[in-house]
Amino acid sequence: MNSIPVVELHSSTETNIKITHTTCPYCGVGCGVSATVEETAFGQKLSVAGDIDHPSNYGKLCIKGSNLADTVGLETRVLHPMLGGKTGRQESDWDTATDLIADKFQHYIQQYGPESIAFYVSGQLLTEDYYVVNKFVKGYLGTANIDTNSRLCMSSAVAAHKRAFGEDLVPASYEDFEHTNMVVLVGSNTAWCHPVLYQRIMQAKERRQQQQDDLFVVVIDPRFTATCEAANLHLPIQIGQDVALFNGLLQYLYQHNYTDTEFVNAHTQGLNEALQSAETESSLENVARKTAISQEKLQLFFEKFAHTEKVMTLFSMGVNQSSRGVDKANSIINCHLLTGKIGKLGAAPFSMTGQPNAMGGREVGGLANMLAAHLDLENPLHQQLVQTFWNSPTIAQQVGLKAVDLFEAVEQGKIKAIWIMATNPVVSLPNADQVKRALTQCEFVVVSDICKDTDTTAFADVLLPALGWGEKDGTVTNSERRISRQRAFLAAPEQAKADWWSVSQVAKKLGFSGFDFENSHEIFKEHAQLSAYQNQRLSSRSETGTFRYFNLAGLTGLSFQQYQTLAPVQWPILDSEHQQDVAQLFSSGQFSHTNAHAKFIATTAIDPVHSTTHEYPLILNTGRIRDQWHTMTRTGLSANLSSHKAEPFCEIHPNDALKYGVKDAELVEIKSAWGLCVLRAILSDKIRRGQIFAPIHWNDQFASDARIGKVVNPVVDAISGEPEFKHTPVMIQPFYTQWQGVFYVRVGYEHLVQNSIESTVWWTKIKTTQAIRYELADRRRFEQITQHLKQLLPFQDESFEWLNLEDQTAHISHSVVLKDGRLIASLYIAPKALLPDRDWIASLFKRERLSAMHRKALLAGQAMSIANSDGSLVCSCFKVGKNRIIATIKEKNIQHEKQVTACLKAGGNCGSCLPEIRGLIKACQAEAIE
Repeated sequence: MNSIPVVELHSSTETNIKITHTTCPYCGVGCGVSATVEETAFGQKLSVAGDIDHPSNYGKLCIKGSNLADTVGLETRVLHPMLGGKTGRQESDWDTATDLIADKFQHYIQQYGPESIAFYVSGQLLTEDYYVVNKFVKGYLGTANIDTNSRLCMSSAVAAHKRAFGEDLVPASYEDFEHTNMVVLVGSNTAWCHPVLYQRIMQAKERRQQQQDDLFVVVIDPRFTATCEAANLHLPIQIGQDVALFNGLLQYLYQHNYTDTEFVNAHTQGLNEALQSAETESSLENVARKTAISQEKLQLFFEKFAHTEKVMTLFSMGVNQSSRGVDKANSIINCHLLTGKIGKLGAAPFSMTGQPNAMGGREVGGLANMLAAHLDLENPLHQQLVQTFWNSPTIAQQVGLKAVDLFEAVEQGKIKAIWIMATNPVVSLPNADQVKRALTQCEFVVVSDICKDTDTTAFADVLLPALGWGEKDGTVTNSERRISRQRAFLAAPEQAKADWWSVSQVAKKLGFSGFDFENSHEIFKEHAQLSAYQNQRLSSRSETGTFRYFNLAGLTGLSFQQYQTLAPVQWPILDSEHQQDVAQLFSSGQFSHTNAHAKFIATTAIDPVHSTTHEYPLILNTGRIRDQWHTMTRTGLSANLSSHKAEPFCEIHPNDALKYGVKDAELVEIKSAWGLCVLRAILSDKIRRGQIFAPIHWNDQFASDARIGKVVNPVVDAISGEPEFKHTPVMIQPFYTQWQGVFYVRVGYEHLVQNSIESTVWWTKIKTTQAIRYELADRRRFEQITQHLKQLLPFQDESFEWLNLEDQTAHISHSVVLKDGRLIASLYIAPKALLPDRDWIASLFKRERLSAMHRKALLAGQAMSIANSDGSLVCSCFKVGKNRIIATIKEKNIQHEKQVTACLKAGGNCGSCLPEIRGLIKACQAEAIE
């Protein structure tokens, strides 16, 4: 049995140090983390580092993982069950809260049936939490009305895998990227969204270059992203045309005799149908016309794929989040099946998950159309198998409501009660204001979360305090099927409880047996036992039995201690004595369909559902940025993570900006048929004309009007139910304001100014080390708003010292508040070009006392010396700005990013900024040539 130490203890006369090996709670890479808690005379100190022994990251962490210690404070936590959110929230206790939930559920079930109850859960849950809630809903309530936010990112890949392979699985491992000869990154800004895996690919590429055997990297993305900086080929595809591209590749491979005939004949079916459906892409000209990629680039890509024996095609949100997402994924898989580039070291299609436990959720049937243990919800034999194992009174027999449909049913009154866990759908779902309306009208809303105030918790009738990352105990499964332990290293605060525990309490109060779990170990064992129950081995499979590659038979006998020390391991795990990673599935050519064959899937290139119109002439594409995660409820707490891209923004091509009257760095309104939001415009020639890109992260706690979900097209893939986040017809126009300003307030005082800030027409909130920064804008006249804001600032007693400068004619107003020589607040209202340097202001809050010169500079709104401004931040780890990097590149004639790291340290920690540094080097080289 493979095991690792749970904790390492070190002590001295002054400190007590505990190191716990756990797993990062962010993306699907699933990095191992070493969390060090130091008990000192001054309290508890937490630091995090990469776990050098974890095979997913070998000690590497991205910038988000490196700053996890900033996110475990209790200042935003819900610590007690709370009741009555819509009418005034009050603290309660667990017994009262779970009694109320059980009573309400019982009432609605008796009056309207179990279909009146719904759950919406999350890839942030641990597998044990996921397992218990799915067992409760599908096996005891008897409804499949439980869906997950993984519907928004992975359900298209799930459906594609099941259609092609007969089971939802990723057949390869991260190690394959080190042994391949070609990496194709489709719909994935890997450098920002999965940085540790991207750096692993780049390091493999660098080793190959030293060996004069280049690893050829292709990026297929409508935008030129950070991922493209080191690529050999960028294919700037028209949004929505991935099927056309890969159908074209399929036709090219077949026409030019690059078929692995032996593999196709022995192990696949359906090729003729797939070729017929791709007939319109049989010519390079047609593919070029549909995809807007030049024929020369297409020819190079097709030839490289054809001539390269080992190809890894990583696809992610740009493929999945589409009204044609399932077909897109299958069109990729078809090309690998045709050429036999699957089941071999360094050759496979690879679906990269977005969340840390999206894969674990799929293992336990987390989606509304799945049963646990990779069994089919609509298959009567599978229903019987699961019900028998659970010994449950009933079993769900028809597919439940998928995410978008679920919240529409809530608004229609079909769902009377909903329990939301570890997710923020009022921000993350498309047509997000519809979700607001639904929760407003829903009769009974339960929310389990760690945060007291989110866009979604505002609608909770019952708000339950969940455990946070550092307090959770269980397992997660990453994108390469690797199960890792998440271990608690912090005590549960106040009344916070595990999600599996709260569900079990309600289940028992409804009279259900089967929920007497004492700990996560007992749940994991039951989960493993179900995976092995009536699961035939590959060597003895039959067409009439059940066979799944997902099989944890080797873990069914885990003792409590063995569970505690369980080392990261990939499934399938068939033998408890000889656990070993199964890096490449399908090496034997055996797939999970009953006849053991893989299926080519006929896919047709169809334009996205909603096209542009005269009213909405541009296409909105949404996605993630480097230093933020989902809806910012955690990463927004970190000053380090708030400095790279500080404000909600959108990218637009300069030609489109000119056409629609948009200026760089000014506010704009983005509007669709579903809603609108206000963002800061960034002009960029790295985006195609006719398109806009905006991040998904900002919520109503961090900005007045930046929830991009309000704008997003709610159409979904007909098979998977995954929404179309990449193609929303929109219009853009300047957002008119009379003035703009910036306001800083020291941490600890921010709650005093919240009302005055929110009285402005537009604002956004940014965390810095010692202060909160607000960017402001308003349509009221200058003299009205300056007087209004000053009256509302709560620093009026004699203990505060005020400095004021005002020029009504020039529309300039500066106010500085100090106490005992320390800077407490500063407000600057001025023409945008005259507003002060933000980083300089933030740095003054770190000083214990301000000198006379600092006071003068503050009042003037100009640093005593601005010659050495670092510029916009590039490296968050070492706080190195763009201007400083450019100056160093030019001064030292730098040709490689390693030289920048040697000079400035930038890029020397997590590596997330290296693609941007490469871009700056290229820009400087191009400037020198000109």
